[in-house]
Amino acid sequence: MLCSAGVLLGVSAGSAAAAEVSYATHCVPPAGIDPVDGTTKVEITAPATAKVGDTVDVVWKFTQAASKNPNIIDLPANSVQPSGTLKASGAQTADIAMQGPRENPAIPKGGDMVLSDMKGTLKLTAAGEVKLTPDAYTVNAMSTDTKCTPTVTVQPSATIQVTAGTGTGTGTPTGTGTPTGTATPTKSSTPTPTTSASDGTGQTDFTGKEVQIPYACKTPIGDKNATSPVQINAKKDGGNFDLTVQFKKSVMDSPAPIPKGSVKPSMEVVLGGADKGTVHVEGPTNSSDIKTGDPMTIPDLTGTYKPGASGKSTLSPGVLTIKALGTTTTCTPTKTEVSLTLDTSEQTNGASGGSSTSGGGSSTSGGSSGSGGLAETGASDHGALKALGLVAGTAVLLGAAVFTFMPGRRTR
Repeated sequence: MLCSAGVLLGVSAGSAAAAEVSYATHCVPPAGIDPVDGTTKVEITAPATAKVGDTVDVVWKFTQAASKNPNIIDLPANSVQPSGTLKASGAQTADIAMQGPRENPAIPKGGDMVLSDMKGTLKLTAAGEVKLTPDAYTVNAMSTDTKCTPTVTVQPSATIQVTAGTGTGTGTPTGTGTPTGTATPTKSSTPTPTTSASDGTGQTDFTGKEVQIPYACKTPIGDKNATSPVQINAKKDGGNFDLTVQFKKSVMDSPAPIPKGSVKPSMEVVLGGADKGTVHVEGPTNSSDIKTGDPMTIPDLTGTYKPGASGKSTLSPGVLTIKALGTTTTCTPTKTEVSLTLDTSEQTNGASGGSSTSGGGSSTSGGSSGSGGLAETGASDHGALKALGLVAGTAVLLGAAVFTFMPGRRTR
């Protein structure tokens, strides 16, 4: 069971105030293993004071995990990674995405689980008292996920006193110590994608904004949620645009050998603004064998966008499909964001209405809105895009799960 989910996060904390909280937790390990209950103990640190407009760093420290490593397999060093959600309440409400690095000592069968500190950032928007409370979290070990949810009302662990002011952004994350880069999970209701110059300028190359896209993935071995940084670029070719969709980070290390030519990715880019529909883009299969432990990346996805309307048209990442070793995984954005805006001129048989053509195939109109967005579907666990099914096909080769939470008892 190899699909996993990651999260993105920012970092660096200044002086902080913290208090340990303890709460009952219900943990759901991979399919085929019974859910278990345990106790989580957490300490949250954050600046004691800040101003409106500041972006502050917060740290989630596990002082006690909800379980021990079951008597199934020894977990090697640097094989366990936690991610979760921290709730802000009071003067400001927000869900803060948290993630720790994949750093742990070797954990023997029956040994105490050791989880790294998780980090995240919060932009302060209102004066007053902001309370920080730990919520659900996920433990990824050996490419399997165990999801843990509080079963009681959890008490706040840290409080920030926020004063009025423009703020100076003193807590802006530097990316130090995070596994997925410097992007932050701060949501923006008004996307600010790169916009092309007018057609009269002669500009031909257009670079999109890197956007963080949360995906809900349906894999052959279950549903997974994850987040990945995606960027859409375009090159003008007459009235059309050659598109390139880039996934900016390696999704994971391969847990098993994968032969060349066995992994094929594709995506439906969502159109909005003046235009409607989707554009099909796809990437090549892996050109060489992927060895165990080698980085697994999604290659650039390419296709042709033939505009179906004149005006400012937006392009947003849409449904991602991965075919690997005879299996198919479909990842649907739970919320998308505009990466690129283009000045377009209507072309004959163009995209508007949902019939755009791309290099190798045709697209169908998707559930796009005027801004190119997809509706929220309620996923709450965000992470670097690891549940893509790139290794879903190898699950049948590698057997059952190797990790679950088992406080005080053995796996049946």
